[in-house]
Amino acid sequence: MYSDDEKVVLCGASAYEQKYYFNQDFSSLPQSVQDELHVMCVMFTVEIGGIFTLWFDGEGNLQFETEAVDADAMYDEIGGALKIKQLQQDKQELLQSLELYYRVFFLGEECL
Repeated sequence: MYSDDEKVVLCGASAYEQKYYFNQDFSSLPQSVQDELHVMCVMFTVEIGGIFTLWFDGEGNLQFETEAVDADAMYDEIGGALKIKQLQQDKQELLQSLELYYRVFFLGEECL
């Protein structure tokens, strides 16, 4: 079981290493969802740069995080914030479903 202050990473991508990470604890998600997350993370780093991570907080809320190394002059911080807002709107149904999935299967909440 996860503690309330623990971050549980779902997936992420790095423009620096040109790699994508998917937490295998979530391998029971449908392949189509895994593929959509993969594309979303990689495209974010292609457009914005830096490192992009999706993670769950202790209450089951999906959080977006983007960061860059100090020497990265190509990183677009403002564009990153705007892109996150766009993803939260465009992918609202997917993101809500992921939060419900996490709350039921990882936090043990009952679905009403």
